[in-house]
Order: sequence, then C-alpha cells, then structure tokens
Amino acid sequence: EAEQWVEQYGGECAANPFAASNGADVVMNGVGNDDDVSSVAYGDEGIINGLEKGALLGDHTTTANELALELNDKCQAAGIGFIDAPVSGGQAGAENGALAIMIGGDEKHLAQGSMAIEPYAKTVTHMGAVGTGQLTKMVNQILIGGVLQGISEGCTLAQKTDLDLLNVINAIYGGSAGSWQLHN
Repeated sequence: EAEQWVEQYGGECAANPFAASNGADVVMNGVGNDDDVSSVAYGDEGIINGLEKGALLGDHTTTANELALELNDKCQAAGIGFIDAPVSGGQAGAENGALAIMIGGDEKHLAQGSMAIEPYAKTVTHMGAVGTGQLTKMVNQILIGGVLQGISEGCTLAQKTDLDLLNVINAIYGGSAGSWQLHN
C-alpha cells in the first residue's frame, strides 16, 4: 500500500517504522487496532526508537485508553511528546480533509502537531490530558451505535410494512432523523 500511495501522491517509502520516523519532528500514526499500534511503535524497528528527543508521536488509531497512557509513558521516557488523537469521519473524511479529531495530551504537543493535522481535519478539539482523546472517541462510538440501532429498527419497520425503503430514506433524510449514518 505504501508504494501505491507514493506512486499516486509522491513522497517516500521506508522499510519499517523506524526508518520512516528517523529524523522526523512529528509522526502521526493511524493503524488498525491496539496490537498494530504496539507493533509499529515499539521495538528496535519501531517509531519511538526512530524519533529523537523533542519529537512528537501522535496516534490516530482508536485504541484502549490504557494503551494511550502506556504510549505516553514510553514516549516520556524517551524524551518524546505524545498525543492520543483518535478521529471520526472515516476514509471519506480523511480524503476530504473533514475528520473530527479528539486530542488528549499537553497543549504544547498539540501545537507541535497542528501543522501536520490541519490538512485532514475539519475540527480539532483538545479534550485534556493524554487518554481523554480515546475516552471521547468511546463516547463517539456509543452514540454511533445507538444511531445505527435506530436506523436498523426504522428500516426493518419500513420493510415489514412494505414501504419503499429508498423512498422512506429520501423522505426523512432532510428532517430531524437525517444523519451521516443514514445517508451513508
């Protein structure tokens, strides 16, 4: 995938996270889950080992709050800043520069990473100390789960009563039941 990105957008590929982060002032990471974050952040070939003192690691992955706190401790021990910065808006939001980013960490670290974040963010909200970004993302996920459950129940009713589902969605989308989830 990295080669495909470079081909399409330019830039450089690296053999591993260490090589990609070596000499960088700011590294913003976003991978699949907690294990993925650990695999790219730690170890001899990890991001933390590649960064020099004073650099910043930001993690956009939705992870456990405990992992954000652990990463912060490891970064502090290495003289590196850290922010947990989970995102909402999906791939389309990232491609369109419309992500909502919830950041936990020191304000000076937020300022340090802001220029890297701006191109893909619609909103950036500092939530407080490290870990509060992940806690806010948990709230986000609970709210989305409730909306999706409501959409599922509404669509089931429409189908069981022989309503044209697309017509129903078009009718209610512009009203108070409209949402990103309903639209997408």
